[in-house]
Amino acid sequence: MESYALLLAATLNAGTVLAIAALGLLINEKAGIVNLGAEGMMLCAAVAGFAAVVHSGSDWVGFVAGMGAGALLAAAFGLLVIWMNTNQYATGLALSLFGAGFSAFAGIQYVQEKLPDRPQFSVPLLGDIPLVGAALFKQHPIVYLAIALVAWLVWFLYRSRAGLVLRSVGESPESAHALGYPVRRIRLAAVVAGGALCGLAGAYISVVYTPLWVEGMVAGKGWIALALTTFATWRPARVLLGAYLFGGVTMLQFHLQGTGVEVPSEFLNMLPYVATIVVLALISRNPAWIRVNMPASLGKPFYPGT
Repeated sequence: MESYALLLAATLNAGTVLAIAALGLLINEKAGIVNLGAEGMMLCAAVAGFAAVVHSGSDWVGFVAGMGAGALLAAAFGLLVIWMNTNQYATGLALSLFGAGFSAFAGIQYVQEKLPDRPQFSVPLLGDIPLVGAALFKQHPIVYLAIALVAWLVWFLYRSRAGLVLRSVGESPESAHALGYPVRRIRLAAVVAGGALCGLAGAYISVVYTPLWVEGMVAGKGWIALALTTFATWRPARVLLGAYLFGGVTMLQFHLQGTGVEVPSEFLNMLPYVATIVVLALISRNPAWIRVNMPASLGKPFYPGT
């Protein structure tokens, strides 16, 4: 039973990274922008967050630095695709490649660095419950923040006027523009907010999830987060469930190895990506369902006055 509690705790930890990044990308896509640069933003945020903690000794300074790095890169991406009308897909891929290269260069001096001792977190009373307490109530506060963020996004997107405007920009930017809404500025704000969340996810990896810096340590999580938005059909609650599902698949490889199951490690390393491909293939069997849920102007440029 204790091993299953540890697996559950690790699943929540791993799923949090995917959930935060995917929620950021969901905000982008609700506004009609596809950002394929999540991997690069998360890598730059990971090294920025790690470096900030090394020099300041504070995890929260690291999270702020990571969010700032993600938001800065997202702002540059937004200016290119929203104001200069560059191709969203090509620009996102360029951002991902840039982030991989720049983070490797900037992080050379931090490869051997170590972070201060990690603080232990526990919800009073609930953390002392046998098995369940260790799995559910001794997580880092960011884990609970991710759950709260989902609840807030559900309210924001479907119960608030600002959320309605954001969704209208993603559905029909021409109509929103005709009603007097600044479509480009709204899209840029969504892109920057999404980048900040991707940055938080990247900083969480290097500061909490695996408290160290290694080149390429995001290891495809940005791409899985991107796939999660489609898997969840652009619904925040489904994003969280999907993130925990993929987080569980990721942690399953270590659980199986720990229990002595003789499975080639290469096969286990493939599991998260195989699961991603299988889920997307199953969803793609019903394109009408995707069209109903997908923002109508997703990936399409907007030209005011045309």
